[in-house]
Amino acid sequence: MGAFCFGYHLGVVNGPLEVMSQQLGFGGDAFLQGLVVSTCLLGAAVGSLLGSGLADSLGRRKAFLLDAVPLLVGPLLSATATGLTAMLAGRVITGVGIGLSSALVPLYVSEISPTALRGTLGSINQLMICIGILAALLVNVALSAAQWRTMFAMSAAPAALLALGMLVCPESPAWLVLKGLRREATAVAEKLWGAEALIQLGSAKGEGEGGGGEASWGEVLTSRATIVGMLLFLFQQFSGINAIVYFSSSVFEKAGIQSGALASAAVGATNVLGTVVAAGLMDKAGRKQLMGLSFAGMGLSMLVMAAGLALPFLSGLTGPMALVGTLAYILSFAMGAGPVPGLLVPEITAARIRGRAVSLAMVSHWVCNFAIGQLFLSAVSAFGVPAVYLFFAAVCFACVAFVSKAVVETKGRSLEEIELAMTIV
Repeated sequence: MGAFCFGYHLGVVNGPLEVMSQQLGFGGDAFLQGLVVSTCLLGAAVGSLLGSGLADSLGRRKAFLLDAVPLLVGPLLSATATGLTAMLAGRVITGVGIGLSSALVPLYVSEISPTALRGTLGSINQLMICIGILAALLVNVALSAAQWRTMFAMSAAPAALLALGMLVCPESPAWLVLKGLRREATAVAEKLWGAEALIQLGSAKGEGEGGGGEASWGEVLTSRATIVGMLLFLFQQFSGINAIVYFSSSVFEKAGIQSGALASAAVGATNVLGTVVAAGLMDKAGRKQLMGLSFAGMGLSMLVMAAGLALPFLSGLTGPMALVGTLAYILSFAMGAGPVPGLLVPEITAARIRGRAVSLAMVSHWVCNFAIGQLFLSAVSAFGVPAVYLFFAAVCFACVAFVSKAVVETKGRSLEEIELAMTIV
């Protein structure tokens, strides 16, 4: 439910933004409309950074229970807003909630999943984000823009389900070990993993067992795993995914499909389909291979679209090439670049710094997301769409090289085995 809220709140505001701004007194002001969208991203950056402290001090389970509060309060504040100030406050609070979710969900899933299924279960995080985005689209289609208050209020339901669900979910065995509660950790591990419990739990040591206590921020920031995680999300955001989504409606119009809602539905459905396929392959093909192929496919798709826009002899094929390129890009993204970074970062990070490393990776995600949103249209105006697409292609191919050099394969390995592998690469 946390990941679903993540996706839903990213997409729900776009449809009714114009009508909502008219009713709240800032209609026609592009800056303030952009602020309503971007404040959620800034709140998410703050929330993802706060996630580490909550997850490490209170435990993963209690952190989720606290996360339900902004996910519930923020949308209800937006739904009842009578002016810009209340709307912005609601969006910031909502952003804090989805930022917390973005850090907590992959962390928790990686620590409670059995080794053989960790990739598949970890991919469900990205799948639920995609379903949340698709749900926001369907709500925008089903309800008129004037019903924007209902759109915001509806998201209180998954937030409440998150809180209720976490009341019966177990604490992370890895966190219990980290706090020196090995007996409790073993009991939870046996319920989660059965006969494999002791093997998967490994020989990790907690604070009272010579485990070194709490890591310093200096250790976290200089950790190879932290740096790799932050760079993966930088590559992900600067690969052009938000630009492709932004331009999807105009791309479909050029191909003869006039419905913007249908264009968005096609993009959303392709994203969900690719993520479902990736979930099935994650523990077979492996994270590293999927991510490398994914970024390569995205880069090639960008080259196709840039060529269709820039080369005169292809001018008659611009629409079809843009359509095929867009869907191929989205499918490639969903097969690796979308789901793998969030799964991989908690896998490659040592237990004593895992919470903060995941939070920093998600801060990188949200800051880069915000930066792309602010810079993209200016770059298109200055250099043109083909040049910007070529830049995105270069980023994708650079990431292929980075993944080949810096990322270890985690398929079929316990978290303890991965931690050892990271020290010898």
